[in-house]
Amino acid sequence: MLELSTPVKYVKGIGPKLAEILATKGISTVGDLVYYLPFRYEDRLNPRGIAELRAGEMATVIGEVRNSGLFRTRRMPIFQLTVGQGRARLRCLWFHGTYLQEKFKPGQLIALYGKVEQDQRSGELQIIQPQFEIVGDSSADGAEDKTAASLEVGRIVPIYESAGQGRVTPRWFRRIIRTALENLTPDLSEPIPAMVRSRLALPSLREALWKVHWPEAGESLQDLQSARTPGHIRLIFEEFFFVELGLELKRHQQKSQTGISFGLDNRVRDAIKKILPFHPTAAQKRVLKEIAGDMQKPYPMRRLLQGDVGSGKTIVGFEAAIIAIENGYQATLMAPTEILAQQHYFSARRILENAGYRIVLLTGSLESDRKREIRRHIAQGNAQLVIGTHALLEEKVEFAKLGLVIVDEQHRFGVLQRLKLMKKSSDSGAVLAEGTPDPEVKSTEGSTDKRSRQPAAESNLAEPDVLVMTATPIPRTLALTLYGDLDLSVLDELPPGRTPIVTRRVADERSSEVWDFVRKHVSAGHQAYVVYPVIAENEETEVKAAVKMYRELSSRVFADLKVGLLHGRLDSELKDQVMNRFQKGELQILVATTVIEVGVDVPNATVMVIEHAERFGLAQLHQLRGRIGRGAAKSYCVLMTGGKVTEDGERRLDAMVRTNDGFQIAELDLELRGPGEFFGTRQAGMPSFRIANLIRDRQLLEVAKREAAAVLAGPNSEITQVEISRALVAMRMRWQHTYGLVEVG
Repeated sequence: MLELSTPVKYVKGIGPKLAEILATKGISTVGDLVYYLPFRYEDRLNPRGIAELRAGEMATVIGEVRNSGLFRTRRMPIFQLTVGQGRARLRCLWFHGTYLQEKFKPGQLIALYGKVEQDQRSGELQIIQPQFEIVGDSSADGAEDKTAASLEVGRIVPIYESAGQGRVTPRWFRRIIRTALENLTPDLSEPIPAMVRSRLALPSLREALWKVHWPEAGESLQDLQSARTPGHIRLIFEEFFFVELGLELKRHQQKSQTGISFGLDNRVRDAIKKILPFHPTAAQKRVLKEIAGDMQKPYPMRRLLQGDVGSGKTIVGFEAAIIAIENGYQATLMAPTEILAQQHYFSARRILENAGYRIVLLTGSLESDRKREIRRHIAQGNAQLVIGTHALLEEKVEFAKLGLVIVDEQHRFGVLQRLKLMKKSSDSGAVLAEGTPDPEVKSTEGSTDKRSRQPAAESNLAEPDVLVMTATPIPRTLALTLYGDLDLSVLDELPPGRTPIVTRRVADERSSEVWDFVRKHVSAGHQAYVVYPVIAENEETEVKAAVKMYRELSSRVFADLKVGLLHGRLDSELKDQVMNRFQKGELQILVATTVIEVGVDVPNATVMVIEHAERFGLAQLHQLRGRIGRGAAKSYCVLMTGGKVTEDGERRLDAMVRTNDGFQIAELDLELRGPGEFFGTRQAGMPSFRIANLIRDRQLLEVAKREAAAVLAGPNSEITQVEISRALVAMRMRWQHTYGLVEVG
């Protein structure tokens, strides 16, 4: 008998060679094979008659091959096949179909699936590029053909994705998976506790597997196609359940680690109030209370803070840093780009330096001597808030007493980078990495020194607290899987005085009107961004480039105004100069690429023009728009489009015009791009689901999270220790084999 863990090569009809092909589809065990579900189903119990077909409908047709042949046109070879049912005939066409020349023989029974169309010239019905399967030869009556046909016709038939070449076809998968199910051990382990299955009315694992592969005649085809049969729901829940169980287990383990129990007395509260530049919003108060509560606990904080652009998450991060510093610890804030790190540094100096806190900036572009000096201050504990980029991860960087790690725009960092930063706290208190002690060090710009309130000599074996921040609103379904072991705080309120940004879409032909609009606002004393998707011209794409348009705008359109250029290929010093001039108002218009997407804060900028807006992702458009509307003046975002816009492009642009709500935009972006590409690149640690779909199955995910928490609450009258152990064993196997490692630090 076969176990789920049995190597797939031992299934009858596979062997070592075919097992190698299956491995390319992630199928290495019997469990992988039986969890390889059909991607659609065909109703071959009641196939459509050719005479009943209507143009525009999707249909499954089973007929007999009458004739076929290849004919060539000027543009391409086209393969034509005629299928018949009695006197009724249907034509099928495949473009570039040379590979089908030897595929069909008269008399074969063939199943076809595709969209029925009407030929404009002849009026005949046809299917172009149909999916097909040769079911059998109607002239043969051998036992093998009859057995094979029993799996192909007269039932709802599962359709699988092919693997490799040759024999590993949908028809082959049907036969092999049925063989595997028939030979599966009767002692199949049930990993989901009985009470959970009973409460949710889930079928057994064996029943679910049989019914998703071999649906019964009365099963709804619509439920099958949308994965809403009881069997599908059971298997989807199972995937979510083991991911959530793993994340819940990590939460439990984190709470068993030694953390830093920060004090939060009146002195600390007064220090926080002293640095606030404005009255906090209710959302900021709520979130700070959540963070402060975590920091007081004896185990390490692991919290995700997400807020829409302009919601004030940075000041909340600084408040958390004050709690750590006032308790005698250091805090560090890591940003993904130098521009964003510098922005945080300038903000921190403006808000914190007058209160005497010592702040340093460490980036890769600093000169060697400057880096060495800053590293020495960090190692001595003289630097209380350390802001930087990936340069913080260098081996030479050691902290005297690191208590809080803040990671901004964290999806741009890999798992190992976050872990590496967390381990930067030295075990020996104030250790000199380089040079000699400097007891009277001032901030990098010479501000008044403010000593730590408590000595930093104690051993720092405790894990630092971690606050992960993002201005990219993350849909709840993604947060529950990718960051499910983090506690979640949401800033869902904008500071007072912010007015909603007016967004309009215009065609490229109206550019003169747009430039007049920009000039009007600049003449009123405001500033503007003009954003392009690329730096240099590309002859193939015909997309306007930032460099070319900068020349045109600065020399012709706005020749009398001060126009700057900012893009990623400029060296760091020049970038700083351009950005500083724009922030000071010395430049009225900034032509830029997406290098300004995060962190740039110029309250006087009230207009943003995004050219070729259809080429940007939805989240990217929203982040870019967030660079304006940061002051009290009304702001405008103009989305200019050139050429034909795709259907998805239309949906992105419509969403931008319709709403400023980043959370609504994030949900639509998730639907358009899918979870794997939500952040623009494949996110490290994103679970790879075989059956579940985060968008379609979001309600089941919520249920799975609730049930996983209940199971790990411990044995009770409903769930036994044996069932818990069985579930944990299954969870660990799934995480290692299928889901990968979801890490946050």
